[in-house]
Amino acid sequence: MEAKGMNVFQANICLLCVTFCWSTEVILFACIPDTVSPFATTCITSLVGGILLFLCFARKVIEAIKKHGKRLFKYVLSLAAMNTVYNLLYIFGLRYFDVSTGAFMISMTVVILPVILLTLRKKTSIKTWLSAGLVFAGIIIVLMRNASIGQSWGLVFMILGCLVRAFFIVLLNKTASLFDSLALSSLISLSVGAIAFIPWLISQPVLFAAIPWNKEIIASIAIYSYFVVALAQTLNIVAQKKSTPANATIIYSMEIVFSVIWGAILPASIITPVKITGLILAGVILVVLGNIIEIIPLGRTDET
Repeated sequence: MEAKGMNVFQANICLLCVTFCWSTEVILFACIPDTVSPFATTCITSLVGGILLFLCFARKVIEAIKKHGKRLFKYVLSLAAMNTVYNLLYIFGLRYFDVSTGAFMISMTVVILPVILLTLRKKTSIKTWLSAGLVFAGIIIVLMRNASIGQSWGLVFMILGCLVRAFFIVLLNKTASLFDSLALSSLISLSVGAIAFIPWLISQPVLFAAIPWNKEIIASIAIYSYFVVALAQTLNIVAQKKSTPANATIIYSMEIVFSVIWGAILPASIITPVKITGLILAGVILVVLGNIIEIIPLGRTDET
């Protein structure tokens, strides 16, 4: 599964599919009680997803390890560490917000990434800057009304998570062009699981015995492991070969739209309902407009 023959538009559509898969996190996490440690959730889902990929594509993984050796593991461990950190920060931060506000908070990476790209002296098209501006405007409209002082710690967790995620996206974009996508996805997932296991063991020495296992938890972990960890992450790496960090981040912001839809149509027994207010609708429209500008090919654009 590589990006050979894939153009930029197809890569953007692929990223949109990835974002749709990621948006189901709000549903799956809602089925897992808060008493289950975030370290446990991250460890188990990452290991299961990584093992699934390894079992299916062991030959590619082994070939990549033999060919690249320490260089491959250097990138994998760096990406895995950042992935673990920002996901844990998101899990802690999302506990302070409802579905729609949490989704808007996650997309604050759109604001942080351009600053990092400027610092790294990376060129970004005017079209991408315009798209990022529209998405940012949509985020601000919703957060100004929905955020409160009592959510300050949640805000800190989410901003820190977005900062780490921005660096992760930049590094992943570079790494995707160097190594096999399936090998990368499998090794990153396995490494994330191994890293998350350490704090899980420290905080809950009984490990699996601390989880109140039932059908809902097992189903949620299984679905998350396949669709979010294995499938979405692999598609993301494939698309990154043709995409840019800023371009990918803007498309990731569509998670806002999908999450709001889930919150509006699913019953309260599954997820905290989202009331579609004028501000939320305005924010969603701006996010969609920003993505349309970024995804639809408009010919040659100037660089800044």
